[in-house]
Parts: sequence; C-alpha cells; structure tokens
Amino acid sequence: MARVRESQGDLGGALTLLDDAQRVYLGDFSPNVRPVPALRARVLAAQGRWGEALDWARGQGLSADDNLTYITEFAHITLARALFARSATDTDDSSLNDASRLLERLQSAAVAGGRTGSVIEILVLQSLTHQAGGNTPRALALLVEALTLAEPEGYVRVFVGEGSSMASLLTAVISKRAGWDYVRRLRAACADDGGTGPVTTPGEPNPRRGQGFVENLSERERDVLRLLATDLDGPDIARRLFVSVNTMRTHTRSIYAKLGVNSRRAAVRRADELGLLARNSDH
Repeated sequence: MARVRESQGDLGGALTLLDDAQRVYLGDFSPNVRPVPALRARVLAAQGRWGEALDWARGQGLSADDNLTYITEFAHITLARALFARSATDTDDSSLNDASRLLERLQSAAVAGGRTGSVIEILVLQSLTHQAGGNTPRALALLVEALTLAEPEGYVRVFVGEGSSMASLLTAVISKRAGWDYVRRLRAACADDGGTGPVTTPGEPNPRRGQGFVENLSERERDVLRLLATDLDGPDIARRLFVSVNTMRTHTRSIYAKLGVNSRRAAVRRADELGLLARNSDH
C-alpha cells in the first residue's frame, strides 16, 4: 500500500503506512534484505528529506566504502539514493561522487551475482547521477543498457518512478531511436511530460500517469468494467452478462491487473481517469 501511495505522489501517506508496517513487523530466521526502515529512507530521500535518510544510514553503520553483500544491497542502494538527493543542495560534487562511486561498486557486485533487477535499478541511478554531473552521453549509454535489460520483463516503475529527470532522458533516447516502442510507452507513462503536463498535488491522481501502459481490454472486460461503475454487486453483474460468478471474477481480476489496481473502487477511478468509462458508455 505504501508503494502504491508513493507511485501516486502521496509521499506523506506512504510514510504513514510504512510506520504502521514497522510496528507490526515480525522477523524470522531469513535475512531481512528489504527492511521497512530502508523503504522509509527511500521515501524520505524522494521528499528531499535526505538528512533524515542519511541519519538512518549512519544508524545502520552504512557508508559508501563498505564491503558489499547481497544482504545489504538494498540498504546500500538506498544510501546511494540519499547521497544523490543531498547532491542537489551541495556546493561541491562530494555527495554526487560518493553516490557514483558506490553505485559503480554495487553494479559490479549485482552483475557478478546475476541479480538483474538490482542491476537495472543501479543502472537507472547511475544514469541519473551522470546526467546531474553534466555527462549526458554517459547517462544515455547507461540508460539504454538498463532499458535493454528491462524490456523483456516489461519493467515500468523503476523508470517512471524517477520523475522528470528520467522523463527528459527517455525523451533523448527516443530522439535517437524513435522506433523503440518500449521507450515511447515508458515516456508516455511518466508523471511529468517534459514539464508540459498537468500539475498535481501530492496524493492527487495524475490523469496522464501510466496511460501508455494500460493493456487493451477485451469487449467483455469493458462490459464488466462498465458495470463495476454501477451499484450492482458481483452476482448481479454476472446475471446481467449471462455468465457465472466465477467467470465474472476472472474478468475482474484481469481488469485489475491491466489497470494496475487491486480494488473495485480503484479500478473505477483509474478507468475514469483514462477515459475508459466514457468510451464504454459510447459503445
């Protein structure tokens, strides 16, 4: 839920949910490789509260020169994010250099361990750090490497979640490789369309967010979606469409997956943002 709130721009709501998660967390014998406090530090860094994020890192004894292991990889990537966030206010390049140096080492370790998901995230962050340092050619080369790895698995959030800086890099990639459909869809999914899109406040849905990634709904799924926007319950919808309740539920799960939601209310709201309900009504 916190990650959903963060993707909607509601960083305050994400922090509240992560605090709740930490209160009920119970560990087991497995290493906790994605600790809730690290997730919280990422949200703080995204808010520009890098001081609090770095306080967390210091409390964990983390530094850019640590020996790197899989167990601490997520935490060290979080540290790199916090350092990168601080670099925006630095009078020199020390934080940016620390972040770049740490990310370089993290990339080598993740590649050696075959952890493709981590490699993609690290490459994305390396691209952003080089962009911030004024080395756009290197930033684009790293981004293309990340995109090439990500495309077969359809990664979206790891790019789109980086905001306007990533949007500008994706635009630059498109200018060089206009036929790369995956990149064009990622660019369409970015919350900030090169600074020309609508401005939203934290927690307010952005009507353009993710628009390029909604899969085509089948005709029957559109029928179900239209009825989900009514007061009919599940059995009533099934009867209206002359299908079983189980079939209706199968269609509903497919709709949720394609819209990237997990509830009826969210599906209706998302469909309304994307204009799907209007098209259904016309149909």
